[in-house]
Amino acid sequence: MTEAPATLRDLIERQTARPVQAQIAALADAARALHEGAQGKGVLAVLAYGSTLRGVDIAESLADLYVLTEDFGAVSSHPLARIGCRLAPPNVHYLQLEHEGRTLRAKYACLPLAQFARWMQGDTANPYFWARFAQPCRIVWSRDEQAREATIAALAQAVRTMCATARALAGPGAHWRKAWEKALAATYGTELRPEGAGRAGDIVAHNAWWCEQTFRLTRDDPPAAAINWRWRRISGKAWSVIRLTKAAFTFTGGADYIAWKIERHSGVPVKLSPWQRRHPLLAAIWLAPRLLRKGAFR
Repeated sequence: MTEAPATLRDLIERQTARPVQAQIAALADAARALHEGAQGKGVLAVLAYGSTLRGVDIAESLADLYVLTEDFGAVSSHPLARIGCRLAPPNVHYLQLEHEGRTLRAKYACLPLAQFARWMQGDTANPYFWARFAQPCRIVWSRDEQAREATIAALAQAVRTMCATARALAGPGAHWRKAWEKALAATYGTELRPEGAGRAGDIVAHNAWWCEQTFRLTRDDPPAAAINWRWRRISGKAWSVIRLTKAAFTFTGGADYIAWKIERHSGVPVKLSPWQRRHPLLAAIWLAPRLLRKGAFR
């Protein structure tokens, strides 16, 4: 995209309509199928975002997806999982798929579209959602035009919240690059993320045109109200712990995901039994000493 868009909605519509790799589309279809009812309903849209849209080989990483549903019933058939999504969204799942002779992997989040949209608002203290989706993403699939428009509206709000926050952090008249970097660095600090000091700059450099255009198209928006970022960091990390704790019980396929991560980073193969897949926490306690002896952890 080189022609400057006239409106923020136009920018997002063009960005989200860009095609994705066939492998990502296959994973998105598989994730959607897991949450659709017998009549093919339940899911409104599927988004792709993250490193695999920035050129990272999908065979060496996980595709990052979001499945946006009509309601909590499509999130899960399990009452506790639905409650977990209401209280500490989203619910996260691991997906593994054989596609054209290759093993593809995705980590996907699931929550209702209406809940997703609420977390993009400027009065939302926790930037977990809007910091991610102020960055470029794709709408891999949407049920209809109404669902697509609602998703675009939520993404536009994420951008407005991010740019307003960036202006507040960087100060009046700040260059778009400095403002975006400050905002990303600040939001990374609210999560349990191992991001290096230069990570925000790398993201902005890769998405320079996007960052510049979003800043231009939101220049008439007022800056965000003053926020106590120390408190935001504390509360954000607390939310991260809550989500991780919840994921221990709701992260479908988590044992396979952890096994893949260990094998990928250490070269030590991890073979799981059906029992270990059903009880990943107990399996981790049982396997850890043996994996340590084999050099899986350093």
